[in-house]
Amino acid sequence: MAIHVVQLGSPRQDNEGLRIGTVRRPPRGVRKEEYAARDFYDTWLPQLAPSAPLVAMAKKRQDAAGWKRFERRYRQELRTPDTVHLLELLAALSRATDFSIGCYCEDESRCHRSILRKVLAEHGALVE
Repeated sequence: MAIHVVQLGSPRQDNEGLRIGTVRRPPRGVRKEEYAARDFYDTWLPQLAPSAPLVAMAKKRQDAAGWKRFERRYRQELRTPDTVHLLELLAALSRATDFSIGCYCEDESRCHRSILRKVLAEHGALVE
């Protein structure tokens, strides 16, 4: 049992479980009824997505210093009490069942899900 970190829209893997979209916006041009069938997500949790201003900042500064700044600020956003409760819930669920979280970005190393992966592990989650 564990959390799988995936690219939304990619084919589902065995044992991936429920797919949770940790993105600010739903997929463009896709009807809500088709999200799961088209391998985007089964349920949406935008509270774990970086804020719109933070995403805009990251798009402007795509160098190493910009990424470090993005990570620092995103981690700060994840420290609100409500978000900490969500992270702790997901960490607890990871010890009981398989599920996945994801974003649309192709390159996980330059995506908030790489940071979310670390943060969930820091909260005691089992992350694959």
